[in-house]
Amino acid sequence: MPRLDVIARVEKGVLTGGQWRPAEGGATFPVEDPASGRALCEVADATAADARAALDTAGAAQAGWAAVPPVRRARILRRAHDLLIERTAEFAALITLEMGKSLTESRAEVLYGANYLRWFGEEAVRIDGTWKVSEDGTARVLVTHQPVGPCLLITPWNAPLAMPARKIGPAVAAGCTMIVKPAPQTPLTTAALAALLSEAGLPDGVLNVIPTTQAAAVTEPLLRDGRLRKLSFTGSTPVGRLLLSQAAGGVLRTSMELGGNAPFIVFEDADLDAAVDGAMTAKLRNIGEACIAANRFHVHAGVVDAFTDKLVTRMSSVALGAGTDPTAALGPLIDERQRRRVAGLVDEAVAAGATIRAGGRLPDGPGYFYPPTVLTGIPAGARITREEIFGPVAAIQTFTTEDEALHAANDTEFGLVGYVYTRDLNRALRVSERLETGMVGLNRGYVSDPSAPFGGMKQSGVGREGGNTGIDEYLEQKYLAIDMAAPARDSAAARPGTPESGR
Repeated sequence: MPRLDVIARVEKGVLTGGQWRPAEGGATFPVEDPASGRALCEVADATAADARAALDTAGAAQAGWAAVPPVRRARILRRAHDLLIERTAEFAALITLEMGKSLTESRAEVLYGANYLRWFGEEAVRIDGTWKVSEDGTARVLVTHQPVGPCLLITPWNAPLAMPARKIGPAVAAGCTMIVKPAPQTPLTTAALAALLSEAGLPDGVLNVIPTTQAAAVTEPLLRDGRLRKLSFTGSTPVGRLLLSQAAGGVLRTSMELGGNAPFIVFEDADLDAAVDGAMTAKLRNIGEACIAANRFHVHAGVVDAFTDKLVTRMSSVALGAGTDPTAALGPLIDERQRRRVAGLVDEAVAAGATIRAGGRLPDGPGYFYPPTVLTGIPAGARITREEIFGPVAAIQTFTTEDEALHAANDTEFGLVGYVYTRDLNRALRVSERLETGMVGLNRGYVSDPSAPFGGMKQSGVGREGGNTGIDEYLEQKYLAIDMAAPARDSAAARPGTPESGR
């Protein structure tokens, strides 16, 4: 059971230049325990002045940090990985207390986040370039890579360790300095991670942290400042669109991992037990509060009853409770606003004709809990099929043909991930190629992997995080044209037998 003393050991100020200090003006905001609704502690509420100070520090540190040898950056990340693994219990407790997920899931997130630090530590020494002869032979073409420069990293509340690690890892490996703005719901884990990176040897000023409830007022001046060279954001599509418009003025490099509306397609030949197992993972992982959560279940009419019955049985058996309770498998949603939104989507669908097969009722008692819920008979065009649910609700619709399933799956502005269950190899490849998503889970309900490129199509984002290309988001290519034209030669030096020799 996590104790509240882990919170006492976490810094709660603004981090600039290696120093933790109060916010300008001394304002603070509370961090809640979503299982009880009670405040855990108060954290510094950074202002625009704090953000400018963070950019001053990051800008001043950039040249020196870029010059640090790649192997040293790699060792810092590896040391941070090892420290994080050693302190899994402490970090898992922080995640559970401020975000709500079960301790089992929090421990899994610590490992997942640590692996991004390890992965990009290994990539730091593999930043390469190219050398070739120009087409006309008069030059040599040298292509190198160098750090983009100071980065603003904006992270969400649903993975308070993994998401910062997924951005900090490649930035450190590439030689970029950073300003991290964590979500106000979950700033403690990010603060603890920043302190751990400092302990691992990250120089002062390379990583700066500005917790705040005034996101627009704090980030907009940074995006207008010419010293900032990159924005990486994970969050909703509407906020992503706004940030992209603000980043356009400075022509910033951007990485945007935005909303999802993942289809989960079950064909008539699928292994239904495996499909239900995958559905439980894709739907309930992270309490359903994940951009890659299955949102729309498209099930073949020939197996929909059997699939639904199995899913209802499994969803109904999930124990709801505080993440600190070892008997509970599903924790609370992040706050009352999110719980009202999920409940509203369900109530609206039911009013339009959907049927509740499991859950669907707000439980009594404190905290922001919502039960695992299964809906069938979803009317066409229902809001629950158009918007990201971000909660433990499975909305089931039927199809009869492959084309019908694909049309329904692609009928969205989003394109992050899709899940497909079938035992037909040709169909599996055909459908995977036609899905308009950046990732596909094929007979698998989980796609996140540090060694794979994470990202989407359409309005689900720009760029990729992780994999062999993840570090490219933090590097600029530079091309050098090296003149190799032949020197002038007099007739005495001319090679015999050539026109210049006269012989």
